[in-house]
Amino acid sequence: MTHLALLCLRNEGAFLLEWLAHHRAVGFDDFVVFSNNCDDGTDLMLDHLASLGWLTHVRNDGPYDNGGIQFTALKTAAKMAQVHAAKWLLPLDVDEFVNIHTGDHTLGALHAALPDADAITLTWRLFGSADQVRYADTPVTQTFTRCAPVEMAWPWRAAMFKTLYRNDGTYRKPGVHRPRDPDKSRLDDVRWFDGHGRPLGPAFKNKRIFSDYGRDNYGLAQLNHYPLGALESYVLKADRGRAVHSDDLLGLDYWVERNWNIDTDTSINALAPARDAILAKLKADPTLSELHAKAVTWRKTRFEALMLQEPFRALFGRLLMAPPSRPVAPQAARFMTRYAHMARKQTS
Repeated sequence: MTHLALLCLRNEGAFLLEWLAHHRAVGFDDFVVFSNNCDDGTDLMLDHLASLGWLTHVRNDGPYDNGGIQFTALKTAAKMAQVHAAKWLLPLDVDEFVNIHTGDHTLGALHAALPDADAITLTWRLFGSADQVRYADTPVTQTFTRCAPVEMAWPWRAAMFKTLYRNDGTYRKPGVHRPRDPDKSRLDDVRWFDGHGRPLGPAFKNKRIFSDYGRDNYGLAQLNHYPLGALESYVLKADRGRAVHSDDLLGLDYWVERNWNIDTDTSINALAPARDAILAKLKADPTLSELHAKAVTWRKTRFEALMLQEPFRALFGRLLMAPPSRPVAPQAARFMTRYAHMARKQTS
């Protein structure tokens, strides 16, 4: 049973190896990855991974359709023979990690729990910044363990999902949150289930992109979503721009809606032994190890450069003071004094 994940990346090479190791442990046996005008060597890392047979790398450097970078990539994916040949498809971002709670925590266990499913919605569980200020080269899944509660009434984006679906021709194109271009003559027979194991109604077959909120959607599986990272990483994300709505600038509103640190969830570590074994093999490759280190250095250097630009320095200052991260507020004056001094030196 072939499971193929579609992924778009821009300047996120520092996170790639952990993401790949986790999803290979989950049960994905194929990856098609699009790089988009990378400056940190992500594209070179993907070239090397492709040479090792790990994935297929497609350079998606533009021009882009009106829908943005990710829509352009998915339109390309829809025409690829490799994508057509996969039995199951799931488009993901590098800050999304599939987390299965049933059986041995793999895709096989999820299918065993939902044998009649043609599509399974994996609802986001938002993981906040955990009051991390500085970016560090540590595993995302172990660093950020504080998250939103199971039942959420606001915001509705907390209940958005990505769809793992059977690639049998019922849907002819992959989409960001749900498969697109359905064969309407087959919709009556397609069976959708949520990540809790409940059958879903007709609206999910061709419209919905978020689960019903105010209830537990995670009984069998969830999608751990780490949209923020440390404060420094969020500034770099604002600089990078969004993959879907590439013209939208990220600000404090995006941060506040997603910075949930109420509960703690470490369930993703059920696959830690398998994930860590795969990750160790990847990092043992000298080329991958060097490229990973360069991507880490690029992130730190890029952040220092952005602190010389007032829009990004101002954003960082607001993040330092934004709830619920007030425990970092005493550090704000020290950080901002340093970067204001750097900016003065640059302009003097």
